[in-house]
Amino acid sequence: MDEVLSQLMSGKEATVYIVRCGDKICCAKVYKEANQRSFHQASNYQEGRKVKNSREARAMAKGSSYGRKKAEEVWQNAEVDALYKLAAVGVRVPQPHICFEGVLLMDLVMDAEGQAAPRLNDVELGEEMALEYHAMLINQVVRMLCAGVIHGDLSEYNILVGEDGPVIIDLPQAIDAAGNSNAFEMFERDVINLRSYFSTFAPTLKDTQFGKEIWALYEGGLLTPDQVLTGHVELDESVVNTEAVLLQVELAIKEDEIRRMCQ
Repeated sequence: MDEVLSQLMSGKEATVYIVRCGDKICCAKVYKEANQRSFHQASNYQEGRKVKNSREARAMAKGSSYGRKKAEEVWQNAEVDALYKLAAVGVRVPQPHICFEGVLLMDLVMDAEGQAAPRLNDVELGEEMALEYHAMLINQVVRMLCAGVIHGDLSEYNILVGEDGPVIIDLPQAIDAAGNSNAFEMFERDVINLRSYFSTFAPTLKDTQFGKEIWALYEGGLLTPDQVLTGHVELDESVVNTEAVLLQVELAIKEDEIRRMCQ
């Protein structure tokens, strides 16, 4: 970085600057210290993340100064790793360049006028554009899930409107879809956040169930990056035979009692 041109925004985990790198204008994300962030490293986000060795894992668990430093590195590296992985498979995220000493350098997302792109919540939308952007973002979360990544905090506040449409940002809390027991809940919340925002402009989206539809395909090994979706799911309306279920439970209890008596 040769020059800091201006501050772009300050969020819950970092402050972002527009910087000059030679002849290129880039974006520098400076992470805040843990005690200055309003977004906490909750255990449900950390689950499934790997560290280099057992010493680092023990230090992080104990909360020592060394452990806190390593936890910060893991938190920051999660975003860098997610950005590289997602950019490689065509997800609309800023292209990362390097992360060093708590500063992430990446491409600056521009709008049609060549200015820093605004956040989605700062853009006026008509119904047609809302439907188009919603469809684009649903495709992006599908592509992310196909790559094994869930954003975990997706909303209109961490989506930029670039020259060619929405660009997803802010991924330090990104989780591994296969390695986190809270994966479905976080994925569903991301999709519901999109529905809640865009349905204010396009009411036809209010009753859609894209999250459940996508997750069912993912669990069944049928999800593809360009999956055709309907936004609706078939509900299982079959009546549960409660008497049969209770009978099976009673039989299992009796079998366990007999087994214990024979030991």
